[in-house]
Amino acid sequence: MRLLRVGDPGSEVPVVLDEYGRARDLRPVTAGIGGDFLADDGVRRVRDALDGLPALDITGMRVGAPVSRPGALVCIGLNYSDHAAETGARPPAEPVVFMKATNTVVGPDDTVLIPRTSTTTDYEVELAVVLGATARYLDSPDDAAAVIAGYAISNDVSERDFQLERGGQWTKGKSCETFNPLGPWLVTADEVGDPQSLGLRLSVNGEPRQDGNTKNMLFGVHHVIWYLSQFMVLEPGDVVNTGTPAGVGLGVNDFGYLREGDVVELGIDRLGGQRQRIGQA
Repeated sequence: MRLLRVGDPGSEVPVVLDEYGRARDLRPVTAGIGGDFLADDGVRRVRDALDGLPALDITGMRVGAPVSRPGALVCIGLNYSDHAAETGARPPAEPVVFMKATNTVVGPDDTVLIPRTSTTTDYEVELAVVLGATARYLDSPDDAAAVIAGYAISNDVSERDFQLERGGQWTKGKSCETFNPLGPWLVTADEVGDPQSLGLRLSVNGEPRQDGNTKNMLFGVHHVIWYLSQFMVLEPGDVVNTGTPAGVGLGVNDFGYLREGDVVELGIDRLGGQRQRIGQA
């Protein structure tokens, strides 16, 4: 199933797309899509109620992030060998973990704002994992599938000078407003299938920049969720960004960084696409 939220910021309503792509109103089942809904067996309840849900015309409506603000937004850095190489970093022996402010989450087509004084705002297409149950001291990566509700597209927007030159604090360069477009859908894990066989791509102003595949992750999705559960408790509705392939502005290429007026388009197999215009804070 594909779950989404539509409407003005702060007033989104929950929607499910049926097998024919038709939008159905989820409000008879839940007032929103977030941690409480997922913890309360929400995906199963929607599946059971699907045929009886009323149709909803969402034509022209803004699409918000598919889950309301997560309790935690955890990110994995340098998780593709080609990306590590282009940044001059050695592939890590363990996942590189950092946090991102949860109020960075915006809709998949919302404007991304370049921070004041920024000259190195960058893009990163990533597979996002949405937790559907608590992950605490999982015994092995084999246990991770049971706590994953589904997947979404994430753009882990980054300000590289803030990240690398202003004290070496990654969170500082990742947490500016609008820096995490998410969606358009939360696609349930059963519909996605193998998370290690998804193509990722991103372009700026129609020029291809990133073209990768999740099979090339250094640490796969299930390993990442298991690993994180040894250090923190992940809860329903939390989001984990799993890293980006090569082709970012920071890399050893001539792409350069984002500028006001640029248009960024990104997609992941089976998860839809995003389109953001770049503005100025």
